[in-house]
Order: sequence, then structure tokens, then C-alpha cells
Amino acid sequence: MIKHIFSDMDGTLLNNACQISDGNVRAIEDSQIPFTLVSARSPKEMVEVIDKLHLTEPQIGFNGGLIFKKVDGEIQPLKSETIEFSEVKRIIQIVKDEFKLTSYSFYDLNNWYVEKLDRGIEYEIKMGGQTPTVTDFAPLFEQELSVFKIMLITFDETEMKKLVTKLNKFNPGNLSIYQSTPTYLEITSTKAQKHLGIEYIKNLEDLQTSELAAFGDGLNDLSMLQNVGTPIVMENGFESLKKHAKYITKDNEHDGVAYGIKQYLLNEKTGI
Repeated sequence: MIKHIFSDMDGTLLNNACQISDGNVRAIEDSQIPFTLVSARSPKEMVEVIDKLHLTEPQIGFNGGLIFKKVDGEIQPLKSETIEFSEVKRIIQIVKDEFKLTSYSFYDLNNWYVEKLDRGIEYEIKMGGQTPTVTDFAPLFEQELSVFKIMLITFDETEMKKLVTKLNKFNPGNLSIYQSTPTYLEITSTKAQKHLGIEYIKNLEDLQTSELAAFGDGLNDLSMLQNVGTPIVMENGFESLKKHAKYITKDNEHDGVAYGIKQYLLNEKTGI
């Protein structure tokens, strides 16, 4: 019997226009199964979907770096894993000095900080929907901010390869450096993992692994899928990910989450 559903957002719950369909909304609400978004997005980039689904359960942002609830319109953190601020400053400086074709930015709980509105930042505004705080980083770097994620964007394939190599070389071991798409490189704490967020909620709600289901499409969803009893992969997901699925559902352009809930999870919920 399924008692909690976890779902990635981009490429899974959201279509290619980064919107949640009415079909997915209806299926999630009609199922009456607690539902948690699990995303690399910031809370502010998640709230539109949280509101459309009227979610009151804990949600997982920053790839597991933040577990939170939305209470009375405010983000209420339950558990946080941030990056050492000295590492934030060091990485931003490396990018500014050596990678001129790369957009750089970082997130704390409430803000997305950028120094300029270049091509990469404009692209992310369109995709994520969050309005950045444009500011000189020098005064910020004199403070001690709690940073959840550094985001680097480049449309140059050669630059991305060099960037990944450079940052991995200088990674002290406490950073998770992940290329989520050909153009995006996201950096979080190594303690920010999707499956650790699921484990937290599992313990909080006193659930068994067999009572959990998850939807995903990307390689960063693997640990999440491996830590639930019913892992479901989207048809548009990575082929290497599909071998870890109990079920393959329709793609994100055809309400794959809704189809998976109705076709697979409701039967498991009722024990049929």
C-alpha cells in the first residue's frame, strides 16, 4: 500500500514548458496520497506547483539540501545542508577569472544572487520563474551567508568540459558537482542528496520503504528511486535509469505522473 509519493519536477512532473498539467494536478489530488516534490530548484521556484497542488507535506529543494514546509505563505525549513561559504567565494572567483562564457550565481533560502543579467541568467529566469537579486558580490562576500546551491550556466560545450574538470580537481571532497543538463552545472553540499531527504520524511512519518513511490527521469534521481519500494521512470528518462524502475510510465509531455498514479500506484495503495 502506497502512503507517500515523491516526484522530481523538471522532465518529470513538469512538461517541457516547465508547467504542471491539469491532468497531473487532478490525478495527484484525486489519489489523496501525500505528495512531495523533490527538486534541485529553490523553494521559490517550487511554490507555484506547491500552491496548485495545495501541498501541506514536507517538500525537498536544492537536490536534498533543504527540507521545508510552506506555512502561512512562508518557507519553514525543517532540515538544511549548506555549502561552506569559503568554497562559494572560491568557486565564484575561479569562474569569474577563468571562464568568461559562464554565468554564475548562488542561492540562499530566500534569494537568487547574480551580478549581471547575461544570456545564461536570462535563460534561467525563463525556465525557473524566480526573479534574481542583482547585486555586487563583494559586499555579500564580507558576510557569512547560508548558501544552498551555486549554479553555473554555459552554452559552450568546450567551456563546460573545462569547467567540470577544473572544479572537480579542486573539490575538497565536501562538494557535490553535478552537470544536470548540457548547459547547467549545479554545486551543493555532498550532504544534499535526494535520497537523504526521502529518508528524513520516511522517518518523520514512520513509513516503510515498501510504502513509498517515486517518479524520476534523470541520473540525479537514481538514489531517490533506489530508496523507495515503487520506483517509476518516465518514458523520456535516461535509458540507463530505466533498468532501476519497477514501472515505466508515459513521458512528461503526456501526463506520465498522472498515468503512473492511476495505472500503478492506486492499485498498490488499495492492495489490489
